Amino acid sequence: MLRSIAKRATLLKPRADSPIIPPLISSQSKLYSSKNAKASHGKSKKGDPKSKTKSKTGGSSSSVASSTGDDFDSAGADDFEAARARRLVEDENDPSLDVGPNGRPLFTSTPSLSLLTRKDCCSYMKFSEKGLSQVLTEGLPTGMVTEFKESMRPALLVRQSFLDLRDNFRRIVDPPMWSSNAKAPKARKQIVLDGPVSCGKSIALAMLVHWARDEGWLVLYAPRGREWTHGGCFYKNSETGFWDTPVQAENVLKDFLTYNESRLQQLPCQIFDPIRLGEGAGVGFMKGVESMALPEGATLYDLVQMGIKYTHAAVGVVVRLRKELSLVKDVPVLIAIDQYNNWFTFSEYEEPVTVRSCRPIHARELAMVNAFRSMMHEDMMVGAFSHSTAVGKLRLDLPDVPVGARVNMPRYSPDEAATVCHYYVRQRLVRREAFSEESWKKVYYLSNGNGAEMRWLLPLMR
Repeated sequence: MLRSIAKRATLLKPRADSPIIPPLISSQSKLYSSKNAKASHGKSKKGDPKSKTKSKTGGSSSSVASSTGDDFDSAGADDFEAARARRLVEDENDPSLDVGPNGRPLFTSTPSLSLLTRKDCCSYMKFSEKGLSQVLTEGLPTGMVTEFKESMRPALLVRQSFLDLRDNFRRIVDPPMWSSNAKAPKARKQIVLDGPVSCGKSIALAMLVHWARDEGWLVLYAPRGREWTHGGCFYKNSETGFWDTPVQAENVLKDFLTYNESRLQQLPCQIFDPIRLGEGAGVGFMKGVESMALPEGATLYDLVQMGIKYTHAAVGVVVRLRKELSLVKDVPVLIAIDQYNNWFTFSEYEEPVTVRSCRPIHARELAMVNAFRSMMHEDMMVGAFSHSTAVGKLRLDLPDVPVGARVNMPRYSPDEAATVCHYYVRQRLVRREAFSEESWKKVYYLSNGNGAEMRWLLPLMR
């Protein structure tokens, strides 16, 4: 089984986690990469028989790949996907196909994330792409987008790990509702989601944000925390000693305002100290002005608008916003940061030390990261590690994070994997005649419950 799967993998398509686009490189390594590229181009000449041999070999392998799949016709993969999409539309009229393992329903009928219970675990919940984009205005996690694209349906597996995460914060906001349950674990206001690659951390965090916003909470969601430490402009603020990143600050404020605009207009500011101005993005300092005051009776909406309108005040507004969120009492506040592990290592920025040397700037030295990274407070905050950004292994006890805040997210259990495999059969990722319990279990144990690898291996089942 293992040999046949590996053989078909090389013929049919590359692995999903193989880089299609070359990864970004630092400015210091661009010089060497360009030289290597020239050298490689110089080696492969037009008249080189080796290059012809390679091209012939590549062409023959692609023709073998197209001929091995029974579902692929001469027109190629595009027509196969179009035909698959047409068949899925026809399948919608056949409810007998919506059956999971042991005859259980494959899809839950529960209408919202708030009403999900343990009975809904190991079943799929349907969403609408338009509805998700309206609630998660900052963007969807990459894993969620890939799942929707490959399965051709906006649906997600209901997992017990998500229900535990949701109920943890539900107990904090509504303690009397859970006081009678003596077996319920102690609620934690700060949680760091950790776990192996492709175990669903980012999707669980996005679903938590979706649930909290459905409940009327005020949520600051940063699905790409790595962008806080990469790209844009950076300037040293001589007054604070931190590095300002005005481009990232403006983007964070715009994302925060998009969904929460009406709510922010109802929340008054609690701090009226003037906002200290820094350097703007590519425009330097504002002449003759060192600070900017908020008008009397200003709301959080006015504060955010100030940072968006004036690039010199963007970073100062983000730092002030963090303090204001701690003072909001009228509505529950949640801070959700994905790719949180990028805030415990070095950024891509460097500070010149001498003419020939630079010092890497740590993420904690950035003003925005310094304001939001700490979990040593009483506010509700969730950070999710993203091992796809590969910052290296971090120590167990992280600075500014409470002891015991880290929660390990599990990969698929056998029951969850069974539902996932039946779902992919339903979505025609797997041929029904080739599907069997023995085969999907082999795929499950071969991938060790890795969701992305299972989705890649299952179509190779013959």
